[in-house]
Amino acid sequence: LQWLRNPGPQHERRTLFGDMVCFLFITPLATISGWLCLRGAVDHLHFSSRLEAVGLIALTVALFTIYLFWTLVSFRYHCRLYNEWRRTNQRVILLTPKSANVPSTQQSLLGLQPPKRNSKETIV
Repeated sequence: LQWLRNPGPQHERRTLFGDMVCFLFITPLATISGWLCLRGAVDHLHFSSRLEAVGLIALTVALFTIYLFWTLVSFRYHCRLYNEWRRTNQRVILLTPKSANVPSTQQSLLGLQPPKRNSKETIV
């Protein structure tokens, strides 16, 4: 969730948003277009020329191939960005338990005071 709030450079956030919008628009359009092409191919097989039916089937295959290629490339790109962000933006706080027999002055000298927590830090 932190990555979506602050993924790094601004262009990465715009790219992710743009790809999500494209995915939401292209998916139904590709589905409807593929269905219409296949439906037309079935009609052409039953009522008229087989050449037009083969052309519509080839168009459907090309449409879905391009759609799947774009989806996989986009997904891979965003996964790579996320893994790079995760590798370079590690914030870890190590919490040590307070021991009952160590006075508070010694705890502060040993650095055992509870750390100030930042919202971007992960508690381990």
